[in-house]
Amino acid sequence: MRALVIDDSRAMRRIVSGILEGLGYETQQAGHGREGLDALEGLAPDQLPDLVCVDWNMPVMDGLQFVSAVRSNPGWRSMTIMMVTSESEHTQIVRALAAGAHEYVIKPFTADAIRDKLALLGLLPQEAVL
Repeated sequence: MRALVIDDSRAMRRIVSGILEGLGYETQQAGHGREGLDALEGLAPDQLPDLVCVDWNMPVMDGLQFVSAVRSNPGWRSMTIMMVTSESEHTQIVRALAAGAHEYVIKPFTADAIRDKLALLGLLPQEAVL
C-alpha cells in the first residue's frame, strides 16, 4: 500500500511516515498542499496512493485547499484522505469532513491512534493486522 504524507514540518512528516512504514506502507512526502498535488499529477492511476495524510496549516496551499482540489479531480476520488492536524475545533473537523476528508486525527497523537483510524477505514495492510 502507498501513502503520501503532507506536512510543512519535516519532523512531523518523518513521524507520520515512520508510523505508516511500520504498518507496511510505502511513503512519499510533500512539504505543502501544492507540492502534494504536483506529486499526484505525475502518477498513473494505478500508482496513486491509497492514503493521503495531510496537515491543515501549511504555507503555499493548506490542507483544506488540498482536500478540495483532490476531490474536484474525478481520477483522484478513490484516494482516502486523513487530516492529521492540530486544528481541534469541532467546526474545523466538520469543514474538513465536508470537503472530502475521510478521517481526522488531532495532534499530538499516538501510533495506535493512526493504526486505529486506518483499521476503521479498512486500510491496514494485511501484515499489520496479524
